Amino acid sequence: MIIQKKTGNIGSIDISKKQIDKVQLEWFESGKRILHKKTNAGIALSLKFLNENQQLTEGDILFEDTDTLIVVEIKPCDAIVVNPKSMEEMASICYEIGNKHLPLFYYNDELLIAFEKPLYNLLMSSGYDVKQAQRKLLHPLKTTVSPHGTSGETLFSKIMKLTGSE
Repeated sequence: MIIQKKTGNIGSIDISKKQIDKVQLEWFESGKRILHKKTNAGIALSLKFLNENQQLTEGDILFEDTDTLIVVEIKPCDAIVVNPKSMEEMASICYEIGNKHLPLFYYNDELLIAFEKPLYNLLMSSGYDVKQAQRKLLHPLKTTVSPHGTSGETLFSKIMKLTGSE
């Protein structure tokens, strides 16, 4: 079956009379434009999204008929879970992660990053409240940061100003 667009999300429709068949994706597959997967029931899918920035999220409906919905499920993975104690600490952690160009997720007052041992050790040694746990990486932090300028003001100092810590 070829899927070229998502048709909605199960959070916005009545699903009480439909059978739900899930297609499980890793968090890093949710932004891919072409994927070949099988649903839990064994249906082969070819996902071919031709539009740019197609982002699949938990609960997205890929196919619907009178009886069945094929729905996206993001699989949990090993993650670094950081609980910032203040907005200043949040800004500092976001800056450190951003400098490494790693995807950062936010959910229930926790910062989540796909687990990498060196990063975990770095955050631990910096004194942050860090743990390793299984989490679904669902809510990426979107950034719209302009390139580093030559105004004498660093990106870090701009972030610190926004948090009111300077």
